[in-house]
Amino acid sequence: MTITAQTLIDFVYAEARLLDEQHFDDWLALFTDDGYYWMPLSHDQQDARLQTSLMYEDTLLLRVRIERLAGQRTFSQQPKSRSHHLLQAPSIESSNADAGEHVVRTAFIYTETRLDRQTQYSGWTTHHLVEAEGALKIRLKRVDLVNCDAAFGNIQLFM
Repeated sequence: MTITAQTLIDFVYAEARLLDEQHFDDWLALFTDDGYYWMPLSHDQQDARLQTSLMYEDTLLLRVRIERLAGQRTFSQQPKSRSHHLLQAPSIESSNADAGEHVVRTAFIYTETRLDRQTQYSGWTTHHLVEAEGALKIRLKRVDLVNCDAAFGNIQLFM
């Protein structure tokens, strides 16, 4: 498998589209079995296990959230929330073809809406990608919010 800068950039855009179109099962399939979705609570946070995070979820917890979103008794999702990712051009932070490891950083504005309520978040996402099973997979998706230390309501979907 030959990974180019364009391959990495296309992966980031495609991942955001899966989220916006609510193809959550397909999105979860992008993660490695040991993958994590991390949203730090403080700027420059280095450890998700020793410091409190807004979210730090492995694939099992992500699966539970996806099932909750699809549930008929999830009244907070009737009608369903929707999202839109507005992405700046992703930048390749590092790429090691021999190890099959790549890091891509993307600034974003994320909008989440339900009924007449719309909430915007700004920040950047860092994808730690690995080559596995002939495809790119997410080992870690880190979402750093500009105002990560603010008081938030419920974030229903995935940024």
